[in-house]
Amino acid sequence: MKSELLIFGSQNFNNSIEEIKDNLGYSSLFFDFSNLSFNIPPSISGILVESKILNIKENLNIINNFKNKPIILLQDINTNILNNFDNKILLPVSLSELRNKIRNIIAASEFVSNSFLKIKEYILNKNEKKLTKLNISISLTEREIQLIELLFKEKKSFSKNLILQKIWKYSNNADTHTVETHIYRLRKKINDKFGDDNFILNSGKGYNI
Repeated sequence: MKSELLIFGSQNFNNSIEEIKDNLGYSSLFFDFSNLSFNIPPSISGILVESKILNIKENLNIINNFKNKPIILLQDINTNILNNFDNKILLPVSLSELRNKIRNIIAASEFVSNSFLKIKEYILNKNEKKLTKLNISISLTEREIQLIELLFKEKKSFSKNLILQKIWKYSNNADTHTVETHIYRLRKKINDKFGDDNFILNSGKGYNI
């Protein structure tokens, strides 16, 4: 199943994108601006916008509500640049160049999005291997990042054996002190720097964030 581009534009613009969507590698989804309760489905990779429709304030306000997806502005080279948008593609452009620019913008956005996690009042930066709160940071090991991601994303308690299976790929009868040691060190590191002894909790059934 192809991922989708959400298209904001005039009817002519929408029709043009519809004609070339297969060459772009995306199916397309057009938006009715009157439907303000519209929720963007997970299949949407990015939002492709015809710049001239943003001259209407209502349209601009709607677009600004969707900052969680990369917004790609298609703009004629002879018109004034809208400086509040980071991703712009100037027209005219060849089909292959348009396809590559869209893919590169979306790939870069996904890389950044996947690199950061907001966990409670902290930010986990996986690229820099840091956990940050109020401009104070600690460095993390790769295993510590894996532990935090596992316990945060799954939204449930994990036993020591299950953590061994998920992260270390060990069997059930492996030494669970490996998990205990890593979690003890991680909790101590967080508590020493942030004074937070409740970042990783032990429910009795297992560990969770």
